[in-house]
Order: sequence, then structure tokens, then C-alpha cells
Amino acid sequence: MHDATTPLRPLDGITVISLEHAIAAPFCTRQLADLGARVIKIERPKVGDFARRYDERVDGLASHFVWTNRSKESLTLDVKAEASSDIMERLLSEADVLVQNLAPGAAARLGLSFDSLHERFPRLIVCDISGYGDDGPYRDKKAYDLLIQSEAGFLSTTGSPEEDGMAKAGCSIADIAAGMYAYSNVLSALLLRERTGKGSHIDVSMLECLVEWMGYPLYYAYKGATPPARAGASHSTIYPYGPFPAGDGNTVMLGLQNEREWQTFCEVVLQDSVLASDPRFSSNSQRSAHRQKLRDLICHAFQELSADEVIARLEDANIANAHVNDMHDVWQHPQLMARQRWTQVSSPAGPLPVLLPPGRSNAFTPRMGEVPELGQHSVGLLQELGFSDDSIHCLADKGVI
Repeated sequence: MHDATTPLRPLDGITVISLEHAIAAPFCTRQLADLGARVIKIERPKVGDFARRYDERVDGLASHFVWTNRSKESLTLDVKAEASSDIMERLLSEADVLVQNLAPGAAARLGLSFDSLHERFPRLIVCDISGYGDDGPYRDKKAYDLLIQSEAGFLSTTGSPEEDGMAKAGCSIADIAAGMYAYSNVLSALLLRERTGKGSHIDVSMLECLVEWMGYPLYYAYKGATPPARAGASHSTIYPYGPFPAGDGNTVMLGLQNEREWQTFCEVVLQDSVLASDPRFSSNSQRSAHRQKLRDLICHAFQELSADEVIARLEDANIANAHVNDMHDVWQHPQLMARQRWTQVSSPAGPLPVLLPPGRSNAFTPRMGEVPELGQHSVGLLQELGFSDDSIHCLADKGVI
């Protein structure tokens, strides 16, 4: 029941059951929990989500797990055990959404496919997240984040121009993309159910999610045209756009978008108005074609300036710029501090700082619950489902929970 003393959240009263591990499904369901959904995370007894053991960097907890699992209830359950079927049946009878990213075909073998469940639970929304989708020749291939970055062409656009210069994204971008599309598809399915009264099946493919994000490089290479070249941290087709060293050893990121900005950049930042009319740099395509010569000129102008002095000139010229921050800088970012975007959540390791979910609403505050211990809520959930203390002890003795 909703507490009438607090503002209603969009998903208050919605229950999500998730058979999840790693990042894609947990990131989806954590965002549903942020909006008020009750998320019951089913984990293997004694082992749990293997992301719990990726590292120990957060006061002994794993960085991935802390990020994607707050505000959830952890139920340990061996879903392969015969005795688990009654528990799952009771859970699903009260649920609105089932999310899973088990190995390909595993949910169907457990009787948890949409087709198996829809007749008994017509309002249940089932969201399956996999590497390649639930059909097609790649259906059964293992799919880790790096492998999808490779299959989706992402690695062909990142890194340096050298033959062996490819570089993966520094975060789990394929998993994140899949989690975001699963999240938005679940929200749309809940809206659709309000109109039709029926749950629907969502099939999220990590490959398709990341290929969608490759839209510009795909169309740039339309009909066999040369794909965009790897350009490190620079832009492959716009110049100057990327990192430039300052004289104090620090780096400044900057980007120009049009000819007016090029003129101002020359006059105010480089303090060389003659350069603005140099025919080698008279358009973006010309500047990109002669980027090494232009880079040399920019670096020469910056070598007498500190990074802060370069940024001050860029600000005066209204040229887009950024600091090149590392993770320690981001923890202390003045913009995040000014907007009060950090809060705390409880965890087995004590209070931890977390970023509030992007998208600040004036109607409600996001739910920011604790990161659960493995099986922390098992007994309470089973009692809620009507199991007696004796039966719970029996399930525990058999290793079902």
C-alpha cells in the first residue's frame, strides 16, 4: 500500500519479478525500482548474482552490483528445483512484470516463457533480454558486452587509426543500451496494458540496441561508402573537435560546429585572425582533410597557456569546451555538487554515495533503497506468500532457498 504522507511515485504498486544477473536486466529493474516498483530479485542460493563477485572496490562490495541493485529485495531460490514451482507460481500471481536475462532458452525450459505464462497470468508483462533475440541463427550464441560491441560495429569506430588501434568502451555500453531499452519497453507495456487489459511480450536484443546507437556511422557508410575512420577522442569527420594539450601538461577538449565559430576561434582563442581565411581551412571538410597541420598550429598556440587559460579563452569565444576528467574528478564535479545530485543508500557495507537518477521531477522523489544482502528478504517474502515457518525451514534444508 502507498504511504499517503509521501508523493506518489509513477510505479508505486507495480511488482517486478526478475531472474537477472550481470548488468542488462539489473540495470533495467533498478530503474523501475527508482520509480517506485517493488523489484524481487531471484538469486541462486549461496552463489547469487555473479556480479556480486566481480570486484570488492566498494568497501568490500562489487562496483557493478552496487550500481545496479539498490532498492531491490533479494530472494534466494533454486528455480530448477521442483519445490520452487509453487513459489514461482505464487510470486507471478501477484506480479505485473517478469524480467529475465538467463542463458538463451533457459527461461523457456523452466516454463517461464510468455507463451507458457500468458493464459494463467494474462496481465503479466514478460521481458526477455538476450544477446541476439529469441530467434535467428545467432539466437544461442553467448553474448558478453565486448562481443556485442564487436558484432554491432562499435569497435570499428573507437580507438586510434592504427591497424590494431580498436578500443572498447570503458563502460558496459551494450549492456547499458539493452537495459535502457528493456526499461523503456516495460514502461510502454504498462501503458499499453492500461488500454488493453493484457500483458505483452518484450524481446530485447543487445545487438539491436547497440546497432540502433550506431545510426550515424551506419548511414555515413550508406551504399558502400567509406565508413568513418577511427579518430581516438577526436571526431572522425568534424575538425577541430577533440582533445588538445595545453602548456601545463593538461588536456582541453573542444569542439567547433560551424564557420562562425571557426572565425571566432581564430580571432579570440588562437589570436590569429589571418588563419581564419587560410584556404586550407576554409570549410569543415578542408579542415578535416588538413587536420594534422591544423592540429600543429593549435598545439603551438596552446603551448604557452595553461589548460585553465585555454578554457577561459574558449569561454570568451563561446566555443564548446570541457575538462578531461578522471573518475576522481567526477566524484567532486562542481556541477553535480551544485545541483545536489548525490545522495546515500544503505548497503551491507554501510552507507554509500549514489547519484540520483537522471531526470529530476517536481512531482516525486525517486526511491533510493538499500543494496540487499544475498537472500536478505527470502524468509519475509515466503511468509508473505503464505508459507509456514516449518515449510520455510524445510525449503532451506533442501537448498531450494
